[in-house]
Amino acid sequence: MRSRRSSRIALAVVTAVALTGLVGGCGALDKAMDCVKTADAIATSVDKLSTAVSTAADDPTKLNDALNDIDKELTSLEDTTDNADLNKAVDDLNKAVDNVRTAVKNGDETPDIAPVTEAATEIGKVCTP
Repeated sequence: MRSRRSSRIALAVVTAVALTGLVGGCGALDKAMDCVKTADAIATSVDKLSTAVSTAADDPTKLNDALNDIDKELTSLEDTTDNADLNKAVDDLNKAVDNVRTAVKNGDETPDIAPVTEAATEIGKVCTP
């Protein structure tokens, strides 16, 4: 179910990108390109985290590995976008991921990733014209 949710997020962002490209100018095109990159990274990140949480009992190291991968993706993403609103949404997602990391360090093997999903949804809102 979480995988479908992240797929819907990516689809919403891609749709918003397509509409932005049709009705906007160069600034909108730049924003659209930032959103495409973000949508792909975010959907992948949410899927990885969701999978890691669901299999944490079998292999708790996968959860930390997934969090490390997400951190790398988000750091790279922050370095490639110049849109202030998009940067804020990525920062919010970083904070949500940090909260999951803290929960895991405190012994929670199945942390609540709803804030991560919510932060990813905010990316879609930022990208909507």
